[in-house]
Amino acid sequence: MKRYVMAVCASAFLVSCGSIGTAVNTSNQPSLVDTKWQLAENVKGKVPTLNVQTGKIAGNGGCNNYFGELITDAATGSFSASNIGSTKMACASMTAESAFFSMLPKANKYRVSGNTLELYQNSLLLLKFNRIQ
Repeated sequence: MKRYVMAVCASAFLVSCGSIGTAVNTSNQPSLVDTKWQLAENVKGKVPTLNVQTGKIAGNGGCNNYFGELITDAATGSFSASNIGSTKMACASMTAESAFFSMLPKANKYRVSGNTLELYQNSLLLLKFNRIQ
């Protein structure tokens, strides 16, 4: 009986590990140019935004306004944000903004599904947004 329980647990563990590395299909995505997004997560304070223009991004991180460069490829779903700068105001809670600013440049893929934008680092979902324009 003990071996049976161990075998079931081991099988469940292996199945769950297999889903972690599942590839995310990001090919043939719509262009992000001239779109505006709002972080889908509930955060304290102002909700971070992502405004996409040709070759650049801007928005609010929850406290500070930010700006940066963006390279995307709709055919492959690649996403590369770089040279991100921001204003330097201090707010009561900077936790959400710090997390947002640390994840944004790590994203290397995007997927749009309806009015939802997901940013991934390979197959790991980093940020999820709802379309606001």
